[in-house]
Amino acid sequence: MPDHYSFGIEEEFFVVDGQTHAVQRRMPAGLLDELKARLGEQVSVEMLQAQLEIATRPTTATGSALEQIRSLRRAVGEVAAEHGLALIASGTHPTATWDGVRSTKANRYDGVMNDLRMLGERNMVCGLHVHVELPDPDERVDVMRRIVPYIPHFIALSTSSPFWAAKQTGLMGYRLAAYDELPRTGLPEMFESNAAYERYVDAMVSARAITDSSYVWWAIRPSRKLPTLELRAPDSCTRSTDTVAIAALYRALVRFLVRNRHHNRDVGPVDRAIADENKWRAQRYGVNGSFVDLAQRRAVSVRDAVDGLVNLVSEDAEALECLDALLRVRTIAEEGTSADVQLAVFGEAQHRTGKRNEALDAVNSWLATTTMQ
Repeated sequence: MPDHYSFGIEEEFFVVDGQTHAVQRRMPAGLLDELKARLGEQVSVEMLQAQLEIATRPTTATGSALEQIRSLRRAVGEVAAEHGLALIASGTHPTATWDGVRSTKANRYDGVMNDLRMLGERNMVCGLHVHVELPDPDERVDVMRRIVPYIPHFIALSTSSPFWAAKQTGLMGYRLAAYDELPRTGLPEMFESNAAYERYVDAMVSARAITDSSYVWWAIRPSRKLPTLELRAPDSCTRSTDTVAIAALYRALVRFLVRNRHHNRDVGPVDRAIADENKWRAQRYGVNGSFVDLAQRRAVSVRDAVDGLVNLVSEDAEALECLDALLRVRTIAEEGTSADVQLAVFGEAQHRTGKRNEALDAVNSWLATTTMQ
């Protein structure tokens, strides 16, 4: 029901060797068939054979979403273990390289890889997607426009990609830096109506630039198949509780924006430019940095920005019975994201052993263990 803002979560994972945690470049024969037999359409392949995706069923209960995620991770992990494999939930795999990566054989992915070439091969990244039901297409596009200033908050709270190809990138969330090499990524365009959005899609399809709107890969977009607005900005979260907290925050914010149509009503090019700067700052510093506050014309810490957003939507979270889950975002902001833990594990292991490779192995081990907790 629209008033209940039902939601669903999609998580992407790296498939790795169960012992070394090195990324698996080729999907073993029979693995996907076994997963499909056990989980049906709740598990699917991604563009590269090193990746899998799980999807919860639509729900209005945060507890149900968390239980589904844990159950799905456990089930996929058990089947993977029978093939000597494991899962890692993170925006990037710390030590994987894209050399020799294999794409999944499917008409869609064959076309995408033919179009993207090296950029497709380099797409060794995993994200978190959250769908919230908004049946009215005009409402979906309106909320998409007005939510843009808050997209950096979700990026900062989910950072889990500080490493790339065995290198410390200096960013807490490197995934979007790699993903934004692709066309039609980043923040969405500021469409005033669904009609304007549809004109854009129609022009792109008519020109054969894209096949349909599912080839628009913005940080947030109207779903093509579902009556939902899909958040796509976050990294894949290593901890399942972080996943659900971010989903609860997004769901409550969508409800707030629907109820308060004046909020961000005049958002425009300046707001989008500031949001783009804050997107970069979220990728670079995660929860440890600051955002540009356009209204106050000063910098505010990400922690204060998150706290302010929680206060803004707390009434909606209470109405949706997801306040407890949502409040975990304050803990994430205070104690750190997966990226913070990965860097701490790396630093401690390197100090203890004096060996960089062993420190990276320790990070991979932490990721694999925590993904299944």
